Amino acid sequence: MKKNLVLTLTGVLVVAAAAGGWWWSGAKSRQGAETASASGGKAAGGAPGAGAPALVTLAVARKQSVPVTVQVNGSVVSLNSVDLRPQVTNTVRQVHVKEGQFVKAGQLLFTLDDRPDQANLAKAKAQQQKDEAVLADLERQYRRNQELVAQNFIAKSAVDATLSQLEAQRAAVAADRAAVQSAEVALGYASLRAPIAGRIGAVNIYPGTLVQPTLSLVTITQLDPIAVSFPVPEGKLQDLLAAARAHTPVEAVVPGRKETLKGQLNFVDNTVDPLIGTVRAKAVFDNADQSLWPGQFVETRVTVRTIEDATVVPASAVMMLSEGASVYVIDAEKKAARRKVESVYTFGTQVVVRGVQPGEQVVIEGKQNVRPGGKIRTETNGAPQRPEGQAPGPGSAATVAPTNASLVAERERA
Repeated sequence: MKKNLVLTLTGVLVVAAAAGGWWWSGAKSRQGAETASASGGKAAGGAPGAGAPALVTLAVARKQSVPVTVQVNGSVVSLNSVDLRPQVTNTVRQVHVKEGQFVKAGQLLFTLDDRPDQANLAKAKAQQQKDEAVLADLERQYRRNQELVAQNFIAKSAVDATLSQLEAQRAAVAADRAAVQSAEVALGYASLRAPIAGRIGAVNIYPGTLVQPTLSLVTITQLDPIAVSFPVPEGKLQDLLAAARAHTPVEAVVPGRKETLKGQLNFVDNTVDPLIGTVRAKAVFDNADQSLWPGQFVETRVTVRTIEDATVVPASAVMMLSEGASVYVIDAEKKAARRKVESVYTFGTQVVVRGVQPGEQVVIEGKQNVRPGGKIRTETNGAPQRPEGQAPGPGSAATVAPTNASLVAERERA
């Protein structure tokens, strides 16, 4: 019994001694790590590049041609839109179209009550025929009087009187012809035809409705071809004018349609809006399938020019500092150097810069830990690389594993 008690106490003491040794080893490791961290921070603050290498992610600057694209939201507008109104106050006799119908230019849309106009036209024509008959009689009398005066049967004053009556009658006939034309024009107001080809909107006019010149009967909107109007920043004005002279195509992205529509840039406004600093442009698109609809918002893209042999880096590599834009460039010795650059054009997540040569490596992540002249390290297979010759840290698996193994051995011996 005493022997078992002694063995048990001995085992407990061995386990306690092993645990104390393990805690002492961990404390020394933590103390060494804190000392190393303090010395490294001091080196980094006192002499740049003397601390531990900073963990960063790099990207390679590449050379490519970059199209400068203006991408803005535009609205679809019709090239022609007409509000059809009557020119006289009258009653609608017949409606020849349905709302939403496509019509051709000259197609009959509405017919008004034309009975009074028909009567006025018939009256004007009858008066014209009457005056033409009188004119024919006066012409015969004038010719006869000319023969008689040649034979001295009548006085010359009689011939002059007949000539005066003849000229007055000719004027009356001319007035009758004008009255007939006026009656025909008034009669034409009773037939309302489509001035352009397009699609008509809502029709709220029915037979028997009294219409007036102030009332719009229907709106006709041209759909093919159609235009897209979009604003362009005034900084791109000269590029836009050059693109218009070169007949640069414009792309329109329609929601729900996989393929983009291509149109032709044909108009740039003559003034810049001083409130928002944009100039209005317009492009024309073929719209046989009615993919574009007036009033619709679409995304438009126009390539105004191309930057040849540009140096492109990720936009995340550029740092905006008080002295301007700069990047960290890594040399062959894995040292970082801060270099000023000029941002020329940003597209997506990339930026065209001046000041960096194609093939050079720039820092895109971890810039806050980099110091000019300091060394860097990169990740490999998701784990940070250690500088060559550096031993594992005190808290690493290589340090803990021997301690655990020795503890188990002591337990077995106990």
